[in-house]
Amino acid sequence: RWVPAEHEDSNEKLIRETLLTGAAGAAEFLPFYAPDVSVEDRCVELNDEIRTVPFPFAVSLLGMGADGHFASLFPDAANLEDGLDTESHNMCIPVTTDASPYARISLTLSALSRSHEIVLLFFGDDKRAVYETARDGDRQLPVSALLRQKRAPVHVYWAP
Repeated sequence: RWVPAEHEDSNEKLIRETLLTGAAGAAEFLPFYAPDVSVEDRCVELNDEIRTVPFPFAVSLLGMGADGHFASLFPDAANLEDGLDTESHNMCIPVTTDASPYARISLTLSALSRSHEIVLLFFGDDKRAVYETARDGDRQLPVSALLRQKRAPVHVYWAP
């Protein structure tokens, strides 16, 4: 979400407070949000910066929404097709959607699929039904593109 790191809805804040603790606090972290820069301009910067961190990624841990989105690749995003293009040279794209009150930056499927492996984690019977629909071929759901790509194995974990 395109909000400052100290904002209550910041993904960076969540990561720093829950994952980058203890020994993991020494991990290198690439923040997406930058003050005084537009979300579009930050995407241009990140397309280069991502290539300077360990890339391809060892593993990408992704969640899935009840609408079938993963990362911030929402079904109603105007540039969803660009985000799901596995041959794109863009590592990330700006995303605006009615599903979120905030602009966002999302890694593209092109970037994510270059991971050595992908873990898709979701909870609840409603999301399991969405996953099964996508797995069975419903291309209206963004997560179906993740499941169909052939670059990185996708390991699926579900809990009620």
